[in-house]
Amino acid sequence: MDFTLDKYRQLLKALLKANYKFVTYSVYISNPSADEKVIILRHDVDAKPENSMKTAQIEKELGVVATYYFRAVPESWNEPIIRQISSLGHEVGYHYESLTTCHGDVSAAYSDFIRNLERLRDLVTVSSICMHGSPRSPYDSKDIWKSYDYFALNLVGEPYLDTDFSKIFYLTDTGRRWDGFKTSVRDKIPVYQEIWRINGLVFHATDDLLLSIQNNKFPDKIMITTHPQRWTDNKLSWIKELIFQRFKNCIKRLKLIFFK
Repeated sequence: MDFTLDKYRQLLKALLKANYKFVTYSVYISNPSADEKVIILRHDVDAKPENSMKTAQIEKELGVVATYYFRAVPESWNEPIIRQISSLGHEVGYHYESLTTCHGDVSAAYSDFIRNLERLRDLVTVSSICMHGSPRSPYDSKDIWKSYDYFALNLVGEPYLDTDFSKIFYLTDTGRRWDGFKTSVRDKIPVYQEIWRINGLVFHATDDLLLSIQNNKFPDKIMITTHPQRWTDNKLSWIKELIFQRFKNCIKRLKLIFFK
């Protein structure tokens, strides 16, 4: 079975065995390494923060650090878990969607962003932010930064805006699959996606990743994004997530067809 905690542990162990160094996003963007095999392990905590607590504990056991981005909504925002994940040595950032929640009003969205950033900073140190895709929304929250400057808020970066994807390969489990960019609305890097496909860097299942790592065919520098709500050993939760994601992927495909 894929997308279990056991499979996640296998993935981390394979990367460690292949001598990859794990760094948080803030550490990487502040001082990009020129020659190391590097993994930026990013988690978008869209829902079920208790699942993120489990992946954070696995990472701690293995000596791995990651970056967890929390939304400012009840299904993600869990203050004890936010503090606990930070205390394990992981980075915590803000997974903003303010332009969606403020219905396209850029000024109101920026005020909302500031308010939630301050709330999160009352709990933990926050150095980076990351847009939440909100696939059902007509708004892209990154557009806030056409009018405002997040660097002025003592932030070091935003993965979609500050990462040089010509130098770092991007993998995401969006769609509950590693080739979910085919149906993703916003969690994709279209400029380089075709180049990666030509170079054979398109994977579907986690076992495909493991095989590539074991055969020493994995890129040296990678950002891996997961949504921990998808990774569980609970069979009922696993089945529910599978069914829900397949339905969601169908909706995304229709949206991409009719709203190009």
